[in-house]
Amino acid sequence: MTATPTTPPKLKTPVLAVLFATVFINLVGFGLVVPLLPFFAQSLKAEAWQITLMFSAYSLGQFFAEPFWGRLSDRIGRKPVLLITLIANALGYLMLAFVPNIWLAIAVRLFTGLGAGNISTVQGYVADVTPPEQRAGRMGLIGAAFGLGFIVGPGLGGLLTQPQLGRLGYQLPIFLAAALAAVAAVGVIVFLRESRAKADPATPRPAFLAGLKDARDNDVVSRVLVVTLIYMAGFSAMESVFGLWAESRYAWGAREVGLSFMIVGIVSTLNQGFFAGKLARRFGESRVLAVGMLLFGSSLVLQVLAPIAWFPATRLELGALSIPIVQGWVIPLVMAVGACGMSLAMPNISAMISRASPPDRQGAMLGLNMASSSVARIFGPMIAGALFSGLGHDWPFLVGALLTIPAAVMAINAGRAIRRGQVAADAPAKSLT
Repeated sequence: MTATPTTPPKLKTPVLAVLFATVFINLVGFGLVVPLLPFFAQSLKAEAWQITLMFSAYSLGQFFAEPFWGRLSDRIGRKPVLLITLIANALGYLMLAFVPNIWLAIAVRLFTGLGAGNISTVQGYVADVTPPEQRAGRMGLIGAAFGLGFIVGPGLGGLLTQPQLGRLGYQLPIFLAAALAAVAAVGVIVFLRESRAKADPATPRPAFLAGLKDARDNDVVSRVLVVTLIYMAGFSAMESVFGLWAESRYAWGAREVGLSFMIVGIVSTLNQGFFAGKLARRFGESRVLAVGMLLFGSSLVLQVLAPIAWFPATRLELGALSIPIVQGWVIPLVMAVGACGMSLAMPNISAMISRASPPDRQGAMLGLNMASSSVARIFGPMIAGALFSGLGHDWPFLVGALLTIPAAVMAINAGRAIRRGQVAADAPAKSLT
């Protein structure tokens, strides 16, 4: 029996602001703990592989939560799901601040990842209340929240971390993440009306990871999914061990690590907003994607090759002027190069999948691409932790760089497959003229 349909509310400015804030807070909360997580875990006597496992646990939670919350919001409505997930976020951050050991910290990160998997629910709300001709722009605003959150989160986390205060110094950013999630929950209660009718329980629902066989049989999609798997594994591996690597190499703390990731967010956002589309139109999506992979791989190698110290002293004396020198200052510049490559990946991958998929299968194929990204974020940090502990601090970067070569080849081959498909589609049309 179908529930009485609700009248979809118009998407007013406060409503859009709450939806934007929900996505923004997810990414700020994630970004807040990225720079301090390795150091916070070290205060719990954690080994390197246990620290990277904390990153994997969060992604594992998101992998299962995203489709679950999306399907549940179809059945019971968007508003209750958003409220549940935001409250879970706030509780998860509070629990993380007070965990007594690393294993409970890993369990809490898994719980927080389950609560963070609400992006598809936000997108569903926007689609419910937005006319089709305006959806691209509104979805673009939600996408902008991703970039902005990853700019603000790491920088704010690095600045708020106060190692001299001991455990409390690492808890302050976590408390802020919990407070932001609670504020967003209040915004959902006050500003959001339910946007859709409950689904008929008899309506069949698509299976988890539906369309996997179609993706495997598609020459373009199958290759592009592998590209996503490789580059996201490399990035998540670098992200998970970067704090430990920078500490051992340059004696950096959470502040320097957070500011470095903030630079990555700024460069990625600007590149996607102003250059990625223009480059794809001029040179083709597959070529730009391949170049992006090689740029990212090159940045990983350059991080390893960067000298530990370019100056014999920590201050540069210029007459009466004494300038402090931060050892490793070149690393954020190298990471900016990698961010350029990374930011060329996602929009071109999405475009190639949409071009190579029938209209009624595009959603499923793009969903599989997100699943591939989640799988990479689960296993990338785990492998990085094993390499870091077993072979040496530089090996996660070197292995990640090596894998970008076959990823670039896959991208070029996917582009060739698209062109072959276009030629085959044009041939019957020409024969009829």
